[in-house]
Amino acid sequence: MSYSELYTRYTRVWIPDPDEVWRSAELTKDYKEGDKTLQLRLEDDTILEYPINVQNNQVPFLRNPDILVGENDLTALSHLHEPAVLHNLKVRFLESNHIYTYCGIVLVAINPYEQLPIYGQDVIYAYSGQNMGDMDPHIFAVAEEAYKQMARDEKNQSIIVSGESGAGKTVSAKYAMRYFATVGGSASDTNIEDKVLASSPIMEAIGNAKTTRNDNSSRFGKFIEIGFDKKYHIIGANMRTYLLEKSRVVFQAEDERNYHIFYQLCAAASLPEFKELALTCAEDFYYTSHGGNTTIEGVDDAEDFEKTRQALTLLGVRESHQLSIFKIIASILHLGSVEIQSERDGDSCSIPPKDEHLSNFCHLLGVEHSQMEHWLCHRKLVTTSETYVKTMSLQQVVNARNALAKHIYAQLFSWIVEHINKALHSSLKQHSFIGVLDIYGFETFEINSFEQFCINYANEKLQQQFNSHVFKLEQEEYMKEQIPWTLIDFYDNQPCIDLIEAKLGILDLLDEECKIPKGTDQNWAQKLYERHSNSQHFQKPRMSNTAFIVIHFADKVEYLSDGFLEKNRDTVYEEQINILKASKFPLVADLFQDDKDSVPATSTAKNRSSSKINVRSSRPPMKVSNKEHKKSVGFQFRTSLNLLMETLNATTPHYVRCIKPNDEKLPFHFDPKRAVQQLRACGVLETIRISAAGYPSRWTYHDFFNRYRVLMKKRELANTDKKSICKSVLESLIKNPDKFQFGRTKIFFRAGQVAYLEKLRADKFREATVMIQKTVRGWLQKVKYRRLKAATLTLQRFYRGHLARRLAEHLRRTRAAIVFQKYYRMQRARLAYQRVRRAVVIIQSFTRAMFVRRNYCQILKEHKATIIQKYARGWMARRHFQQQRDAAIVIQCAFRRLKAKQELKALKIEARSAEHLKRLNVGMENKVVQLQRKIDDQNKEFKTLSEQLSAVTSTHAMEVEKLKKELAHYQQNQEADTSLQLQEEVQSLRTELQRAQSERRVLEDAHSRENGELRKRVADLEHENALLKDEKEYLNNQILHQSKAESSQSSVEENLLMKKELEEERSRYQNLVKEYSLLEQRYENLRDEQTPGHRKNPSNQSSLESDSNYPSISTSEIGDTEDALQQVEEIGVEKAAMDMTVFLKLQKRVRELEQERKKLQVQLEKEQQDSKKVQVEQQNGIDVDQDADLAYNSLKRQELESENKKLKNDLNELRKAVADQAMQDNSTHSSPDSYSLLLNQLKLANEELEVRKEEVLILRTQIMNTDQRRLSGKYMEPNINARTSWPNSEKHVDQEDAIEAYHGVCQTNSKTEDWGYLNEDGELGLAYQGLKQVARLLEAQLQAQSLEHEEEVERLKAQVETLKEEMDKQQQTFCQTLLLSPEAQVEFGVQQEISRLTNENLDFKELVEKLEKNERKLKKQLKIYMKKAQELEAAQALAQSDRRHHELTRQVTVQRKEKDFQGMLEYHKEDEALLIRNLVTDLKPQMLSGTVPCLPAYILYMCIRHADYTNDDLKVHSLLSSTINGIKKVLKKHNDDFEMTSFWLSNTCRFLHCLKQYSGDEGFMKQNTPKQNEHCLKNFDLTEYRQVLSDLSIQIYQQLIKIAEGLLQPMIVSAMLENESIQALSGVRPTGYRKRSSSMVDGENSYCLEAIIRQMNSFHTVMCDQGLDPEIILQVFKQLFYMINAVTLNNLLLRKDACSWSTGMQLRYNISQLEEWLRGKNLHQSGAVQTMEPLIQAAQLLQLKKKTPEDAEAICSLCTALSTQQIVKILNLYTPLNEFEERVTVSFIRTIQAQLQERNDPQQLLLDSKHVFPVLFPFNPSALTMDSIHIPACLSLEFLNEV
Repeated sequence: MSYSELYTRYTRVWIPDPDEVWRSAELTKDYKEGDKTLQLRLEDDTILEYPINVQNNQVPFLRNPDILVGENDLTALSHLHEPAVLHNLKVRFLESNHIYTYCGIVLVAINPYEQLPIYGQDVIYAYSGQNMGDMDPHIFAVAEEAYKQMARDEKNQSIIVSGESGAGKTVSAKYAMRYFATVGGSASDTNIEDKVLASSPIMEAIGNAKTTRNDNSSRFGKFIEIGFDKKYHIIGANMRTYLLEKSRVVFQAEDERNYHIFYQLCAAASLPEFKELALTCAEDFYYTSHGGNTTIEGVDDAEDFEKTRQALTLLGVRESHQLSIFKIIASILHLGSVEIQSERDGDSCSIPPKDEHLSNFCHLLGVEHSQMEHWLCHRKLVTTSETYVKTMSLQQVVNARNALAKHIYAQLFSWIVEHINKALHSSLKQHSFIGVLDIYGFETFEINSFEQFCINYANEKLQQQFNSHVFKLEQEEYMKEQIPWTLIDFYDNQPCIDLIEAKLGILDLLDEECKIPKGTDQNWAQKLYERHSNSQHFQKPRMSNTAFIVIHFADKVEYLSDGFLEKNRDTVYEEQINILKASKFPLVADLFQDDKDSVPATSTAKNRSSSKINVRSSRPPMKVSNKEHKKSVGFQFRTSLNLLMETLNATTPHYVRCIKPNDEKLPFHFDPKRAVQQLRACGVLETIRISAAGYPSRWTYHDFFNRYRVLMKKRELANTDKKSICKSVLESLIKNPDKFQFGRTKIFFRAGQVAYLEKLRADKFREATVMIQKTVRGWLQKVKYRRLKAATLTLQRFYRGHLARRLAEHLRRTRAAIVFQKYYRMQRARLAYQRVRRAVVIIQSFTRAMFVRRNYCQILKEHKATIIQKYARGWMARRHFQQQRDAAIVIQCAFRRLKAKQELKALKIEARSAEHLKRLNVGMENKVVQLQRKIDDQNKEFKTLSEQLSAVTSTHAMEVEKLKKELAHYQQNQEADTSLQLQEEVQSLRTELQRAQSERRVLEDAHSRENGELRKRVADLEHENALLKDEKEYLNNQILHQSKAESSQSSVEENLLMKKELEEERSRYQNLVKEYSLLEQRYENLRDEQTPGHRKNPSNQSSLESDSNYPSISTSEIGDTEDALQQVEEIGVEKAAMDMTVFLKLQKRVRELEQERKKLQVQLEKEQQDSKKVQVEQQNGIDVDQDADLAYNSLKRQELESENKKLKNDLNELRKAVADQAMQDNSTHSSPDSYSLLLNQLKLANEELEVRKEEVLILRTQIMNTDQRRLSGKYMEPNINARTSWPNSEKHVDQEDAIEAYHGVCQTNSKTEDWGYLNEDGELGLAYQGLKQVARLLEAQLQAQSLEHEEEVERLKAQVETLKEEMDKQQQTFCQTLLLSPEAQVEFGVQQEISRLTNENLDFKELVEKLEKNERKLKKQLKIYMKKAQELEAAQALAQSDRRHHELTRQVTVQRKEKDFQGMLEYHKEDEALLIRNLVTDLKPQMLSGTVPCLPAYILYMCIRHADYTNDDLKVHSLLSSTINGIKKVLKKHNDDFEMTSFWLSNTCRFLHCLKQYSGDEGFMKQNTPKQNEHCLKNFDLTEYRQVLSDLSIQIYQQLIKIAEGLLQPMIVSAMLENESIQALSGVRPTGYRKRSSSMVDGENSYCLEAIIRQMNSFHTVMCDQGLDPEIILQVFKQLFYMINAVTLNNLLLRKDACSWSTGMQLRYNISQLEEWLRGKNLHQSGAVQTMEPLIQAAQLLQLKKKTPEDAEAICSLCTALSTQQIVKILNLYTPLNEFEERVTVSFIRTIQAQLQERNDPQQLLLDSKHVFPVLFPFNPSALTMDSIHIPACLSLEFLNEV
């Protein structure tokens, strides 16, 4: 194309600018051939005449169309040149805040100087597995590309990060390593990825420092190789370092700092472990105060030092080595502060003898003070014949000291790197590696020295490798597409490299000059001038004879030769090194030992292989002893650099170029001059130039067809071959065939051709727009005319109607006036009549009231007289009763005092005998004291627990008493020689008993006090409960008067809040279940790895080993024993192994307590049943008034209290008699004494019957008197409790028995007429009936007490047998003890006592735990009962009016038992494994097609039911355990099978529902039929196993979701964002080098929305066919739709090309299709649409107008489900596909941010696609009965027998 076609009016161009580098302008006039200038208008409307030279191609650069501005890839720009690259980077950085941009194979990273939320775990997972071009540019995308190519091509990779100081190289390398550590985490538990990341803070501390350009500048280069195994998991790493800046140790420029570790150590100097370092603040040391400012804003050196220490510990550096490292670092600081004094002659120096810093230096390094003081000021000269010691001048001493400090730090740096490599080394074979190179960028300063020369030399080598790699990739692309290849010239910097490293080059001449004894920097500079003056890359400055200029690829750099020789030699005096070698600290001595095992570099390089590259230290070892063969720093650096280039050439490189946007470190501030300088230096512009020289713009045929379809004609579109269509269109549009080439899959364009095609496309759209506008405007005018005509006709019609209405109104008003007059006159007459009538009524009412008040006063006086009489009589009766009670109390006190004196006398006698025994045992006093101390120490920790065990201590006291009686019995049978020893032992036991009794009394007092407090607390709670009830009723009345709207609103809010809390709690619980399942899976995997062969479990092992927290049914003592054993393990195996009787006694006691717990549970259930019966009888009984209730309560207190007391006394006598009999004769079980005792009790019961006769007569008399008073018509109601005083009325009686007696008395009222013939009043008959009831009551109580007595006797006999066995053991022990020496006897006795106390302590501990458990359980039951009581009160209040009706409606039906199948399946124990295998392990879902859904669950329940019917708890436990383990094995085997997982989810849920439905719990039996109620479990409560099955269901549900997400996730992005659901809607933008895999037409990864719908149809069909609960199906699809929403939205937030108006339209269409599918499947109630709300709002945001403040308000009000960051991100990413669309301005985005400031949104940008909603399994009972289920023959369950 000619210049006249390109440079037309309104064309925008770039012109140079001294301030902004490039400036935009617009042509105001077309260019014509021969013109010497162009007329331009600048952006500030300034007119400019710009000179041009067409012959020399000196014309301004063309600007790209706006649609191409902001591209992710710079190579996608149509016009590729420097201003286009700079402008694109500036727009992305400032307007969109995008810091990453692709430039071909290079990732350009601009340092934002601000923390951005784009490096979280969610972003890592979003980029993992994605193609590099499918997402926005990111360092994670480069890392993922390297990782993917390593796995795909099996070739080593490298990531080269370069840039200036402060550009962000270290941070970029750190994020790349973090990505590899997260994605390629180690498969084992070595945590190698954590160690790789932990190396960063260490290297930053010892290798980074603050400079004028960067607060954390890396002053060394490093190459980290991260090794991977064959499965591409991290197995190790290795690090190589390059050119540490040692001069920084001794000197820093202004406003710079030394290495961070020095300041960190000074900040932590106050720690106690660092006292010996003798450090103070950093300002006090010479080496850390050069730069002036010793702190960095926003950096805490002490906190960073703690992180450094933690990283060293994580990498395995011992504390001793860490302290040695810190000593060496501190010694360097002290060495720099040593005071050196010059002597008078000026040729010698000295150090003050009391220099504190030198003493600290020698102390910290372990060297001799005198020698170090001498050799710091002297040096040794060795000649062929003699050795001289020479003094040094002040400057020489300072230089020598600085050289020593630098050498010490360099050696320490190398040692730390070596140990990091050892910690990161792995013994596993490395399959491949990814290297991360963090190396310094090109540097140029005002004064450039040896360090800058080496840095720029390294960059020359890297630039050469980069250029060759870019050229190679371009060539491969052209050859793959079969494009004719023409040679492209590119800059080759090999001549510059030869100038530096070739023979007689700069480095060679430097080494040669260093070998000369008197070589100087000036002589070396003169040699350079003579040798290289003719070189193109070498120049001599005009004004200097000691500097030289090297023309590098990036810029000219002038180097000052001063100091080159000294830095290259790196000289350290041998005498000082020898002193350090002799250090007494091993680490210091090892740092300076000669490395004699060094291998030449050539031999190592030959041994390299392609899969693994051997790694060596970056600094070859130094040989101090032989100066002639010592390698210079330049030679070492050149060697290590060549090794690095060999490594990089053997890998596939990936480039990251870091750009520093400004020198002031301002966030998001762009300096064009600095940016262009770095772009030129880092090779980005060279990449652009190479691309522009060929065919930079590349389009696939499919993308070109979609983009430029508007330029094609109708006849061309008729062809089906898109490739031929594109060829014909291009040949017609672009006449020059050299401007494009047709490749195999792409079309290649020269620079500028895409812009030309975009111009043609825009013109086509402009013409179409004009036509559309013309047509629409004509249509609008027609519509306007029709609207005006219709409006005129309407006005006429309404005006005529108005006139007619006004006439009608006048007539209506006239008629209304007449009506008003008529009604007014009538109203006046009515009011006069009503006034007279009201006066008459008032007079009548006052007269009648006067007569009524007189009658009321008379009645009130009579009533008050009656009340006075009542209270007077009551007071007289109470005074008489109190006098009698006071007399009885005086008599009791006197009697108790007499008994107390007798007991005191007996205790004194016993105490004297104990003192006598103490005098006899004076010799044993020391041993007893020691033993008592040990006993006291053991009893201290149980003292607090003992206060809660009053009941236990009383039992212990009884056992001790029995033991004492046994000892007395055995003493009589022993021989005379052993009687003395046994008597002493009995006396010791007696003293122990006295001490235990005293402790028991204290505990009893504490228990009684605590019991009283608890009773008081219960009373207070009851009172408070009553007050709360009253308050509740009052509040309820107030709430009823409020408006219905407010009440409903508040209830809805509370329900939502409670629902939210419940969901959060359920989510936390299910996450714990998920973590538990993962740990369980990991444990099984480890177990399988340890035992790879077939392993068979022992037969007696529980099948629930993996679920150790699952409880047992009947053997609950096993669980308690396991807890006790666990506690013993915590105490210690050695202590627990002292005596095996501990475990035996513990297990025995556990079983006894478990039996007591069961009995208590039975009693509790009995009481609950009795209370229920009482409630039923009260509801179905007679409507008894309040007097009858009071009579019942009085009778209950009177009737049975004295009986209870007497029976308790009889029980104590019976126990004593049985105990005595058992002591006398153990072989018999009964005796005549006990029989006579029972006869005596029967006689006493008969006497009690006589007493009861009299009491019943009194009761009858009072009741008859009450009835007579009620019939007499008096107002006062009788109160039995207030008027009668029954004997023993304050005592408790069993409620069931009292109810029976009360009913017996009440029934006498209806039977008076039947036995009235006996006497006139019927008293004898009444007495007879009452005696019958009382006799029955007493007989029932006697039988119950007899049964309890028998059980108590059996228990006491068992205890006696146990004590006998223990006494036999103790007797044997005593006999053995007599045979020992006295000292051995004492020692053995101590051991026995310790064992006994240990047993008791364990018993106490176990009992305390049991009691605490029971206490917690009873508290929970108390809360439940209180709630039930409240509900019962409400129910009783509602049921009062319906009691009689309910009494008559209850009917009893007789059910006929089925003699056939009753819904139970029987199997033998040995067939259990076969049952599990056929029904669980080997079962396929296809085998049960056509049968009842969830058939295995029903079969398993029928087997459980039969085991329950036979009361076989072991069978139930074994079957449930085997079933659960079998299901887990099946799910583990089929962990990717959706059908199998769904099948077992439905069966597990159905099995859980069956256990609930047939548990016998009324809450689950509401929907059962009578037939189903017969199938309930009778003997076992499987509540805890229901919880186990619920947890298993949660695990299966989570596995089901994981499988479904794995199948759907690959389809989501392609179907929702990329596939064209609406044809020809989306336009295609130009793509760069990073082509998208999804852009191919028939690609393997291309999915459409129909694929997702088909997959979800498959899921829905499978779950419905297998009988999964509908509620669970709803939750499954809610979770899947959330995943679709999260994945789609996350990709939308990370893809600039997807944020367009057409994408929003496609998204809305796709979402509507998904909603339609939900409605079609009746799943719209699942809440799935609500989970898609963020994606819906994002699609709407893409389509909304984005210009005015009103648009901003609309966006803020609409996008409530999106966070502020997500809204701003979408607006920043929004990209118009056509030039008619406008970009979102920065000011509009700022307006959005200002309006959204009040939101408290989370800081996370992306949605958590791994989030799982908590699942809820609602109870869903089955309508099937067990006896109607048929078992198919295909299951092979013939061994099951139907019962």
